[in-house]
Order: sequence, then C-alpha cells, then structure tokens
Amino acid sequence: MIRDLHRVLDLVESGFQRYRVLVVGDLMLDQYLWGDVNRISPEAPVPVLRSARRTHVAGGAANVAMNLVGLGVQVSLAGFLGSDESAETLRGLLTTAGIAIEAVCVWKRPTISKTRIMAGRQQLMRLDVEAPELPFATEIDSLLQSLNVQIATADSIILSDYAKGALPESVCQHVITQARKRNIPVLVDPKGSEFSKYRHATTICPNLQELSICTGVSVQQPENLLASGRALIPSLHLEYLTVTMSERGIRVVQTDAQQDLHAAALAREVYDVSGAGDTVIATLAAAAAAKLDLESAMQLANVAAGIVVSRVGTVPIDRANLLATLSVELATSTQEKVVDRAGLIARAAQWRDRGETIVFTNGCFDLLHIGHITLLENAHRMGDHLVLGINSDASTRRLKGPTRPIVGEKERARILAALASTDAIVIFDEDTPLETIEALRPNVLVKGGDYTEETVVGADLVRGWGGRVAIVPMVAGFSTTSLVQKLSATPG
Repeated sequence: MIRDLHRVLDLVESGFQRYRVLVVGDLMLDQYLWGDVNRISPEAPVPVLRSARRTHVAGGAANVAMNLVGLGVQVSLAGFLGSDESAETLRGLLTTAGIAIEAVCVWKRPTISKTRIMAGRQQLMRLDVEAPELPFATEIDSLLQSLNVQIATADSIILSDYAKGALPESVCQHVITQARKRNIPVLVDPKGSEFSKYRHATTICPNLQELSICTGVSVQQPENLLASGRALIPSLHLEYLTVTMSERGIRVVQTDAQQDLHAAALAREVYDVSGAGDTVIATLAAAAAAKLDLESAMQLANVAAGIVVSRVGTVPIDRANLLATLSVELATSTQEKVVDRAGLIARAAQWRDRGETIVFTNGCFDLLHIGHITLLENAHRMGDHLVLGINSDASTRRLKGPTRPIVGEKERARILAALASTDAIVIFDEDTPLETIEALRPNVLVKGGDYTEETVVGADLVRGWGGRVAIVPMVAGFSTTSLVQKLSATPG
C-alpha cells in the first residue's frame, strides 16, 4: 500500500504538470526490427528473421525523459547527439513528446544507437553503434554553458550515466554544485566502479550489480552488499542510497539501518527489464520535484517499474496505465482501512516505530455531512495518521434511540474509509470509545466544539501518556439529527 496514496493519485492525475525536471546524460536511439523466425539459415546455423516492421524509441537518458513526459512532468534534456540520421530520428521523437532540447549539443561522434532484433517477444541479437573516443574539451565546455540556464529553472535533476562520455566528473560536479546552491535535488543513475564523481548528490540509484561493481561485494551476499552501500552515504555525502533489487523490489538505504525503507516487487510477469531503471529514477525525480515523502515516492516508483517490465522493449511509463494500477490499489486501500481492534493495534505499532503521530476521533457518523467532513479534515492536519472510531449499530441505538442508525455500521465504515483524511476505521460496540483509546494510545484526541476537554471521554488517559486533547469548532447548522428532522418533515 502506498503511504500517501491520495496525494500520489492527485500528482499523477495533474499535479506533476507544475514541475520541471532536467535530465543530463547519454542520449541514445533504440531501434527494433520485429519479425518471425520459421527456419535456420542454410548458410550458417543461425535463425532467419523475416522482418515485418521497424520501430524507433528514445533510449538512455532520452528514455528517462520520455518516462517523465509519461508522468506529465515538464522536461528539459541535455547531452550529445551526432550529425546523422539517428540524431534526426531521435530529435523528432523528443520534439513530438514536448521535451525541451535546447541543451542538446552536437559532438563529432555518431549518435549512440542500439538495434535489437526481435522474434516475437524474444530478442535474438543487439547491434550497438558508438565510438570509443571521449568528448573533446570544447564539446564539454559547450554542454556546461548550455546547462546553467536549465539548472536554474529545474525542480529536480537526473544524471543518467551510461558511461558513454556525456557525464565526466567535471559535468557531474558542475551540475551537483549548482543544484545544491539552489536546493534542487539531484538523483543519479550510475555506471562504473567509481561513484566519487557523484559526491554530494541527493541520492545514487544503482541496481545490485552496479553496487557490487562499486563496492566489490558479491550480489550473492545481499545484506553485506547493502551494508557496503550504506557506508557510501557518509563518504560520498549523500542523503540516502536507492537500490533497485530486481525481483526483490526497491530499498532506500539510510545511514541508520533502522530507517531503511523497502518496497517489495509487484507480482507481474516479467517480459523485458529494458528501461526499468529509467522508469524508477524518473518517477523518483518527479516525486522529489513535488516534495512527496520518500516512502511514497519509492512505492510509486516500484509500481511504475512493475508496469514497464511487463511489456516488451524500451517502453516508458504512461499516466493512463499508472492511474489504472493505482486505482486498483486505492480500492484495496479503502477496504484495508477498516480494521478490528487487533488490526488497529498492529498498524499503530508500525506508525509508532516510524515516529509518526496518531490522531483519534470518534462518533456515530450517521448520514455524513459537511460538519463531519470539516471535523475529519481538521483532525487529519494534527498528525500523520487519523484513526476514526465509529459506534456499532447496537451502540448507536443505545445512544440515539431505536430508529438509528439510518446507515448500517459496515456501510458507514466503508464510506468513511473512502475519505482521504482517514487512515483507519474501527467499529466499537461499547457505549464509549474508552477501550479503543486505551488500546490505540493516540498522541492527539480530537472532538467537536460541542465538547469541552473535561467532557471528552479518554482525555485524562491521553494527557497521562503525554498526548493532548484538541477541540475543533463545529460547522453551525449541521447535524445528523437536524437532517433526519428535515427528511421527516418533507412531504412524500
């Protein structure tokens, strides 16, 4: 479950459009030759592909940019292209997608391209075009000059390093230094055995193999490998390390192992992992630009990666598929909000372990109205998680009379669970929520303005363990009783 699912949904639906991400790195063109294999060549023991079509997609750092576009982010791209047909094809793809390419420079090398020969879903061969020479100093200077304006207007920055020459240490440190002056987060997709050129970045995002190459620790020893990664954080002056772990999901490694975050991989059929790392870092950068909390950002990136690996070829994430997947999770999340007392205690223990504040309020919440909504929204702002206790049908009858509730306890719980302001719903059968309060031990106890602190059930308990009691003003003229009276007085 994504921690702040409603905020995430809002960002994916439209919120990311407010942010600009700068991608700097190795630009590539990915080409695909699609066809069928029905026989072996008589000339050599190799399959004969009957070619049916050819497709082109952005690759490398350009694919990272395409993923950002898929999320609805404004994107600027910086790097190198050659003066050839592949460059023109890639420029066309980028321009059509609405990616700003003013910082894309021309170098005296061919455009990097990868051609994959595909028989159905099976990749038979890959042909790479690239020159081994490093960029000239004048080409690097041109790139640095073009970056200054782009950095100043970015909300977050990605360094997408494929070790093809666009990101020597001078470029990395220029970008990181300028970004740090403006408090802009910098996320790095690394390459090679030496991560020092990325020092002072916000985070580096290696996969297990890349982390193994850097640290010298085998991928067969994942816990030792992650511990070695943890040691990189202070030595490279990072804020945290983000490790993609294939079928084991994503781990955010922090200096204190107790603060590590982990998202388990989603159960999907994996067809092609090409570009999955690009999707992860693009999603993390979009979330960083929007200042989404780190745990929700990691979980969102994990969902996005799970979608792209279920497709063949380098395919960026798009909002329609992401929203469809998140909508399923939202429905599940809504159902999971309704818990019994034992489930509530377990969930509260997890929140407490993370140092998060728990808020509690209660009521019958029969015929939901604006007064209820205002109370819950105000209560939600007082902490990290709002737990709502609602009277059972039997408890409501004892409190309100034999004609109440109008809406049954299960239906009331599901309706309240659908609200963004609630994090857990628990039904209590007693006349008061005292036993629920004792079990939950909230940090903040909230009631409406028709109460005083002296009349709030459980107030002494909450203050006794260091919590506080808050009284929220009521919305005048709204109550379930008044709504029932109006309905009764309305002619049939």
